[in-house]
Amino acid sequence: MAESLEYDLVVIGGGPAGYAGAIRAGQLGKRVACIEMERAGGTCLNWGCIPTKALLKSAELYQKIKKAAAFGINVSDVTFDFAKVMERSRGVAGQMAKGIEFLFKKNKVDYFVGRAQVTVPGMVEITAGEHRGKFLRTKNILLATGCKMRRIPDLPVDGVRVMTSREALASKTLPKSVVVVGAGAIGVEFAYFFNAFGAKVTLVEMLPQILPVEDEEVAKTLNRSFEKQGIAIHTGTKCENFRVGPDSVKLTLVKDGQSEEIEAETVLSAIGVVANLEGVLSPKVTLELDRGYVKVGDDYQSSVKGLYAAGDIIGPPWLAHVATFEAVNAVQGMFGHGKPKRVKIFPGCTYCQPQVASTGLTEKAAKEKGLSYKIGKFPFTASGKAVASAESEGFVKIISDAKTGEIYGAHIIGAEATELIAEYGLAMELEATVAEIHHAIHAHPTLGEANMEAAAATLGEAIHI
Repeated sequence: MAESLEYDLVVIGGGPAGYAGAIRAGQLGKRVACIEMERAGGTCLNWGCIPTKALLKSAELYQKIKKAAAFGINVSDVTFDFAKVMERSRGVAGQMAKGIEFLFKKNKVDYFVGRAQVTVPGMVEITAGEHRGKFLRTKNILLATGCKMRRIPDLPVDGVRVMTSREALASKTLPKSVVVVGAGAIGVEFAYFFNAFGAKVTLVEMLPQILPVEDEEVAKTLNRSFEKQGIAIHTGTKCENFRVGPDSVKLTLVKDGQSEEIEAETVLSAIGVVANLEGVLSPKVTLELDRGYVKVGDDYQSSVKGLYAAGDIIGPPWLAHVATFEAVNAVQGMFGHGKPKRVKIFPGCTYCQPQVASTGLTEKAAKEKGLSYKIGKFPFTASGKAVASAESEGFVKIISDAKTGEIYGAHIIGAEATELIAEYGLAMELEATVAEIHHAIHAHPTLGEANMEAAAATLGEAIHI
């Protein structure tokens, strides 16, 4: 007879939504199990956010050392060991995964490595792995299986000529040339990374700008910066007729009816993600979906009572920090700890150099909504700290209500943008105005002063421009 265990909550998926939801339920004193098919931390920690940031830090450091002479420091024969760069990335991911496993133990979460399936509401079966055949009875189920990379049709991924971000993170050798298809955050980050280490990079985006979700002005600034760094960029362009050979991939770029043939050693597909629901539900469990994603209510409950979902599996934005927020709120709601909140204000970050970060409305969105708004902008060329650090590229741009000063959106491109955006996230959560940001004293000299000066610029009161 198959083994059966009893739980208050079973979480399927151990990424930023799954592990956060399981830990929060553990903190509430509930009996919890979390089932992850690979390793605690899921795609984000093992094959996404964390290892890519380790790679990008290596690329950034390599580029800085090459420019050390500008700081009066002479460094000769700067070289790199690509295999060690990749090895360090894997080591960082492994260390963080161990941290999640420790947190599971600390919060009395039962952790199973394997695949799981909801057989009927209130019952989960472990269908693969060393615990295969175990049945977990539970009052609540949280689906947090995330997404997987979307594949280019009729172009098999082999990890050598054709890769997604996952294969790129496992690579030990640097390709001489790469075509990156898709210029969202993942595509842009890998384009920067490969180019920084000397690969010839071509970045192709079907939409009119790279980083399509970002403010147009920010995207144009990054486009110029990337071209200066040596990256070839094709926007408003489709990739067709992929031909994979033994040593390279040939493809056709099509823009405005004109076509161009290009060739590269490797193609990296970064065209987006699709919901990861394969094998998760038995034929006896039918969920209402929306464009392939699990449809949930304000309490994160699906169309099946007691079956909740959070994170990438419920649709965009596909961001780890959003997934964590959703899962924690789903768990608190299901166990009566306050009314669950849905995501409204969140930061989006891209960790290339210069970095890009934003929250709220773009200028284009504010226009389309017919809002009466003002723009406040401050360039890092006017920031003493940025100039002293030789990181004066970019700006802070704030969009606010023309009358009240309510902040509609904040957009930053430049050094440490991904850290600086937090101030505007907090300001918008607290319904602060640009005047309040302006009048809060910011330490000098810091990059954070640019946040204050951009707010002051909205009011015509910026001192340093």
